[in-house]
Amino acid sequence: MNLRIVFMGTPDFAVSSLEKLHQAGYNIVGVVTATDKFGGRGNKKLIESPVKKYAETHDIPVLQPKNLKAPEFVESLRALDADIQVVVAFRMLPEIVWNMPSMGTMNLHGSLLPKYRGAAPINWAVINGEKETGVTTFFLKHEIDTGDMLYQAKMDIGENETAGEVHDRMKELGAEVILKSIQAVDSEEIVLLEQDDTLVSKAPKIFTETCEIDFNQSTESVHNFIRGLSPYPTAWTMFEDKKLKIFKTEKDYEEKPGEVGKMTSDNKHFLKISTKDGYVKVLELQLQGKKRMDVKSFLNGYSIG
Repeated sequence: MNLRIVFMGTPDFAVSSLEKLHQAGYNIVGVVTATDKFGGRGNKKLIESPVKKYAETHDIPVLQPKNLKAPEFVESLRALDADIQVVVAFRMLPEIVWNMPSMGTMNLHGSLLPKYRGAAPINWAVINGEKETGVTTFFLKHEIDTGDMLYQAKMDIGENETAGEVHDRMKELGAEVILKSIQAVDSEEIVLLEQDDTLVSKAPKIFTETCEIDFNQSTESVHNFIRGLSPYPTAWTMFEDKKLKIFKTEKDYEEKPGEVGKMTSDNKHFLKISTKDGYVKVLELQLQGKKRMDVKSFLNGYSIG
């Protein structure tokens, strides 16, 4: 328990790991997180990161650098005299930062490395129809997501589970693995495993422009694409010249599909869209300028066909 730990992270996903370490009694000497941003209606509300809020509530010093190479930040970080740094859902670190502690910098990645190296491992695992995924702790080095691994833990992906739902379960699993990894480092019982480069797959960042749904694919592929991008950045199609985001679907093979991309509805209870070999039945959606809603609420205001 004498380890001096600096924790680096920003979103709610990272809070679970920070909380797990803190509650276990580890000495978190500082937190590095994103700078505050204005948001909300009219961009008038100052928004602090979830990690900052947790740290300040528990009197943990917080650093919020704009530039990770800035001399004043590097000096402040060095002054914390960390034995090890733990990174969960943060940005890329320059070598002067990740190579600073004597024990190195440990990262939590949301996949079973070397599968799905990159910025969006949860999304791509769901989009590709994987039945399982997991988390990996490893030590940072120059090439992204390539360092020697400490621990991995697996979890199933449900047939209709969205990336957001996987994310919410994964953050708890990740916290357990982070604690296990730090305990191993603390007891000097670590055994590192090299990644097998023959098993590498990529998970690049996803952009809104590439989230348009191509219905000229199998029902399985369209369904996986939609749930893999839900709730963010969200798969979309067009409806009455407006962008229609789709958050949840079910697969439907009950009848022969019609024209690819055509919407079919009873205008009361269901809305489905034809694919190459069936339909996806839409459950939750959001028309441009409107709120997210279930399909019955949507059909109260719009008529299909």
